[in-house]
Formats: sequence, structure tokens, C-alpha cells
Amino acid sequence: MTAITEPRPSRHRATAADHPADRLLTGAGGALRRHHEIYGARARRGRDLIDLIAAAGLTGRGGAAFPVARKIEATAQAARRRNRPIVVANGAEGEPLSGKDAVLLRQSPHLVLDGLAAVAEAVGAQAAHLCVPAHRVDELAALVAERAASGWDRTPVTVTATAGRFVDGETTAIVDLLSGGPGLPRNRMVPSAVRGVGGRPTLVQNVETLAHVALIARNGAAWFRGRGTAAEPGTALVTLSGRAGLDGVVETDLGTPLAVMLRRISVDPTDLRAVLVGGFHGTWVDGRAVPRLALSARSLSEVGASPGAGVFSYLMRGERGLPVVAEIVGHLARESAGQCGPCRFGMPALAEAMAAVAAGAGAQAAHRAVTLADTIDGRGACSHPDGTAHMVRSALAVFADEVAAGQLR
Repeated sequence: MTAITEPRPSRHRATAADHPADRLLTGAGGALRRHHEIYGARARRGRDLIDLIAAAGLTGRGGAAFPVARKIEATAQAARRRNRPIVVANGAEGEPLSGKDAVLLRQSPHLVLDGLAAVAEAVGAQAAHLCVPAHRVDELAALVAERAASGWDRTPVTVTATAGRFVDGETTAIVDLLSGGPGLPRNRMVPSAVRGVGGRPTLVQNVETLAHVALIARNGAAWFRGRGTAAEPGTALVTLSGRAGLDGVVETDLGTPLAVMLRRISVDPTDLRAVLVGGFHGTWVDGRAVPRLALSARSLSEVGASPGAGVFSYLMRGERGLPVVAEIVGHLARESAGQCGPCRFGMPALAEAMAAVAAGAGAQAAHRAVTLADTIDGRGACSHPDGTAHMVRSALAVFADEVAAGQLR
């Protein structure tokens, strides 16, 4: 299962030509004039934007799927009690199996920046930030400068490089970075919407979420609800990959059957061994369950999963799962913040146990892995150990036949 740092040429890539109904991936690129031709002028909604987003039913596309309007309103209310808020576009994308944010920032960066400007105006922010991997900073800073010079934006935007770690995209890590720290996750009882960067109310939203905000501001709530389902409206960007690497980043309606998504990249859903839903902190799902599942929190909850940041990484029948899981856990152990016992000691021990399971050590090693997962779960300074523990438990359930086969060797 190859890690994705930047999407590369593949047998499928979503473009406006491939899917004329795409909303986000139009291929306008960094040309502001072309962006204007496709989407029109940036809508300036002010505080009315919050009600509009609430009516649209937009949820965050960074993984948690929290109602966006509630998050913006919380920041706006905190700003009235304290001082001027800060808004942040989170494009860190530390998840190795995700390529959606990178594709979006390459194909439609101005849509992201439009959404950032819109929420800044909605909460009265005088400072905005775009956090991205270091190799994207110069390119995006140039676009920000062009927008400011043309009068397209009113709120100054600073483009900041993330450190290139798995934990970079966690909200408290972003706040720590912009506050002058090393960009590590913090266990904060007070939400960043109340006290974030420099103690100021801070709104952190994923870049895809902000692109949807920009379109809702232009086209309205009913337009947004014209796609997806009544309970989960709109579209989402999804990254699909297999053992050979990235197959594609596609935009699809929430509620789309997983089988339909996979057939778009020429994968037969009846020939699946398993699918990792949600990335390295996600859930392994038995391939036999895939034909009855959809890109929906309600549907995926039936198998203990959630869409997360729209990552679906599959194994085909005949491919072993345990070596893949051991590789992932080893990566997560190396990528921990190292701030607490579960990350400093528990994660390496779990990686060692999973390597033993993958090597055929059988039920005893699998039992030790479960015990370690249960031990680190809920005891870390951030959610990194928790996500790892959940992924390991789901893997050992789905790949129980491989554990048993190792025991018989």
C-alpha cells in the first residue's frame, strides 16, 4: 500500500472533461481570470453566510464531518466576547493515503481561497492563514499576492509550511504551528474556536470544506442540496488507491454506492479482499460487505466505519492484509509526536507485535496486539494512539483467517 505524498499519473483522474457534473475539480488551476470565467465573481455574504451554510447542511470534509455552520458560529460568538478571530485553511493532508487536498489545491486553488475569504468576513477576521506542505508554499503565496493586488480579497492571507508529518493536519497541531510552536498536537480542553492561535478565537477548516463554502455562497443552499442525500447533502472528494498506488481522486455525491465508485476505476467490487475506509486511522472492512455500502456516515456505521476524509484503499482477493497493516502501524509509530507514554512506548510495542503477527506468529501475537491497542486507546495526549488502536482491532477481525493460517505453520 504505497503512501501518497503528491498524486501522480494514473489510469484515472477526475477532470471536468471526464465528469461534467464536477463542482470542485474544474481544472481552472491557478489562473484567476479562468477561475472567474468558470465560477463568476466571489460572493460577499458577511454574517448571512452562516445561516446559508446551516441551511445547506454542509459538514466538514477533513474527517470529523462536524456541522460547518456551528463551528463558524462558535468562532463568531467567541470573537464577540474576546478579540478578533483568525481563520485557517488546513491543507496539510498528512494522511499518506489521501490525495484529494493536493488535487484540489492544484486544480481549483482559488475556490479554496474564496471560501477562506468568505468565512473570514463572516466572523470578522482580520487575519487568515493557509497551511500546506512546504513544496506548495511559493506557488500558493503567488496566487494570494495576485488576489490581494487585484482587490479580489480584503483579508490578508499568510501561507505557512507544515512539517510534513502525519499529525500535521490535527487542529491543535495547526494552532501550535501558527502560535510559533513545532506544530505538534496538544491536549486542549478549550476548543480552538474559543482560544486558538495566540489565544485568539480560531476557525480551522479543511480546504475542501472551504471550497464547498465558496460554492454555497455563490449558488445557495438549495443548489448544494441538489446533490447527495437529504440527510447527507452535497458532494465529496474521494481518494481511491490499491497496492500499486493511487488510482484517482474523484468527486462524487454523498450516498454513492461504494461499488459504483470502484467501478469508475475499473475495480470489480465482487473481487475485493478488504477495504481500508478513512485512511491510516480508519477501519478495515471485509470486501464481501462492500456491495451493500455507500459513501455515507449512516451506511458505513453499519460496519463500524465512517467516510472520514474520503479515503478508500482496497486489497484484491489473494492479497494479504496483515503485512499491509504491519507496515501502516510501523509508519504511525514513527510519525507519533512522542509527547506521552502511549506514543513513546506503546506505539512502538504495537508495531513490533503487528510485525510478528504478519510474520505468522499466530493467535498469541494477535492477542498481545489487541492488549496493547486497548492499553494505549484513550490514554494519549492526542487522538493518534486512539486511531491506531481502532485500525488494528478492525484489521485483526477482518484478517482473522490470516492470523489462523499463521498459527498452523
